[in-house]
Amino acid sequence: MVEVNSFVIGVGISLVAFVLIGGYAGRLVDDMADYYVAGRNAPTLLIVGTLVASFLSTVAFLGELGFVYDGYGYLLLVLLPFNAAGYVIGSYFFGRYIYQMKPLTVPEYFGKRFDSNRVRIIAGLTLILGLSVYLVAITQGLSLLLEDIAQISYGWSVLIVVLAYVSFTFYSGSQGVVITDTIMFLIFVGATVIAGPFIVIATGGWPEVIQQLASSNPDMLAWHGYMGEGDYMGGPITSLIWAITLGFVWGMVVAISPWQTSRYIMAKDEHTILRSGLFSMGILMLLYLIFVLAIPSIRLINADISPSDMVFVWAAQNTLPLAVGVIVISGIVAAGLSSCSTFLSLVGFSLNRDLAEVSDIDYFDDYTEEDFLWLSRLFMVVVAVAVFVMTYFQPPAVMWIGYFAATLFAASWGPIGFLSIYSKRVTEAGAFWGIVVGFFAVIVTEALQEYAGLTLPTYLHSVIIGFVLSTVAIVVASYLTEPSPTAVERREEMVRATGDYDLTKVNRTVTYTKGLMGMGVILSAIMYVFWYRPFADTVGMGGMNGNLGLALYYGAVPIAVAALSYWLIKQWDTASVSEEKQVMVGED
Repeated sequence: MVEVNSFVIGVGISLVAFVLIGGYAGRLVDDMADYYVAGRNAPTLLIVGTLVASFLSTVAFLGELGFVYDGYGYLLLVLLPFNAAGYVIGSYFFGRYIYQMKPLTVPEYFGKRFDSNRVRIIAGLTLILGLSVYLVAITQGLSLLLEDIAQISYGWSVLIVVLAYVSFTFYSGSQGVVITDTIMFLIFVGATVIAGPFIVIATGGWPEVIQQLASSNPDMLAWHGYMGEGDYMGGPITSLIWAITLGFVWGMVVAISPWQTSRYIMAKDEHTILRSGLFSMGILMLLYLIFVLAIPSIRLINADISPSDMVFVWAAQNTLPLAVGVIVISGIVAAGLSSCSTFLSLVGFSLNRDLAEVSDIDYFDDYTEEDFLWLSRLFMVVVAVAVFVMTYFQPPAVMWIGYFAATLFAASWGPIGFLSIYSKRVTEAGAFWGIVVGFFAVIVTEALQEYAGLTLPTYLHSVIIGFVLSTVAIVVASYLTEPSPTAVERREEMVRATGDYDLTKVNRTVTYTKGLMGMGVILSAIMYVFWYRPFADTVGMGGMNGNLGLALYYGAVPIAVAALSYWLIKQWDTASVSEEKQVMVGED
C-alpha cells in the first residue's frame, strides 16, 4: 500500500509533468536527426542542462553524498577540479571536432573517422554494455528513494521508476531528453542552492556547525577525510593518491564518455559547445561545494543514518521546511531520471544505428527511416525490461557500480578518442584493438581484485591499467598497419572545419572564460570564509597547511583552465585579423 504524503505527491506531479513534456517534444520529431540529436540546434542553456543533468544522478545525490556523510567530503573536493575540468578539455579538444562530422551517435563518429564498420560496432557494443550497467546503478538509487518515501516494496519501486523514464524517452528521443534534462537541471540546482543553507541553519547555524564538528572530530573537516576507526581510505597520503587518480579518471570520463560527448553533437554551433563546457565546469564545482559544506553538519543531529546513501533524503524529510524538502526530493528524482533517460536513449540509438543499420542482415534491407525510428523505440523497451530484471536481482551498490561502469569509457574510449583527432598515423586496427583491450583490461582487473584476491596500490587503479594497455594496443596495431586514404582525408576535413573566426561569437565565448575565472575566485572565497577560517580558529591551525591549500586550489584550477581557454580562443582573433589583412592585400 502506497503511503501518500507530500513527498509522494510532489514526485508524482513531477513525473506526470515530464511525461507530458516528453509527449509534446515527440511531436517535434520529423526525422532521424530530430530523434537522435535534437535537430542539431540546441542552444547553450539546453546543452549545459543536459550535460550536468546526465552527469549528476543518484550516484551523486545518494552515493557521493553518503561518502560525504561518512567523512570524506573535502577529499571529494580534491578530486573534483580534475573531474570538472573534463568539461572544458572535452569540449575544446574533442567535442568541437566530432561535431564537424555530423554523426548521429558517437560510435558513428569512430566508424566514419576510421572508415570502418567494425570500429563503429565495437564502440557501439562497449557503449551498450557500459551504459546498461550504469543505468542499473541509477535505477537502483531511484528505486531505493521511492521505496523509502512511499513505503512500497523494492520491486514495485523498480517497476515504477523504469516505466517513468521509458514513458518520456520512448516517443521523443533526444528532443524530449534535452528539454526534460534542462528542466530537471534547473530543479535540482535550485533544490541544492536552497537546501544547503537550510540544512546548516537547522543543524546549528554557521559558524557554530563548523566549530562543533571541528571540536568533536576534526578529521571530518580535514582535506584528507576521516582517519579514525573504520576508515577505508588508508591514511592521508593514500587518500591524496586516490583522489588524484580518480580525479584524472573522472576527468577523462567527462571529456570522452558517450553520455557527455553525445550532447555536443546536438549543439547549434562550435561556440555553443565551448561555452557549455565552461559553464558546466563552474556550476558543477559550485554544487559540490554546497553539498560538502552542508552535509557533514547532519551528523550533529543524527550520526547513525544507514545506509549513508540516504542522508540527503533523510535531511529533506527531517531538517527542512516541508516545501523545501519536497523540492529536494523532487530534485533528486529529477537528477536520476535525467541520467536514466539519457542512458536509455543512447543504448537504444546505438543498438539501432550502430548495430542493426550497419549489419549485413537482409531483414533490414527494406527498412525506411520511419521503420528504423520505431526499431530504435523497440530497442529501448527491450533494454528497459533487461534493466528491470538486473536491478531487481542485483544488490544495491549505487556509487560503486556507477563508478565502475562510467570509468570503463576512460580506458576504452579515452586514448583513441583524442588520438583520432591529434594523430594522422593512428589506423583502423589501432582504433579497434585500443577499444577492445582498454574495455576488457578494466573488467579483468576488477574481476581479479574481487574474486582472486589481487591487491593493487591506489595509483594502479584498474582504469589506469586499462588506459595504458589501450594506448599500447593502439600504438602497436597502428605501427603494423597503414591508415586508409579515406580515413586520413576525413580527419583532415574534420580538423580544417574547426575554428569559427566570427569575431562576435569569439568575443562572446571569451566572456564565458572570464566568468569561469570569476567563479574560481568566488569558490576559494567561500571555502576560506565559511570553512577554513572557523575550522582553523577552532583547532588553532596557523600558517600554510593542507586545508588552506585545498581552499586556494579549489578556485585556482578553474581560474587556470579558464585562462588557458581564453588564450586558445583568442588565437582565433589573431587568425581572423590575419585573414582580413590577407584579403585587403589581395584586393589592393
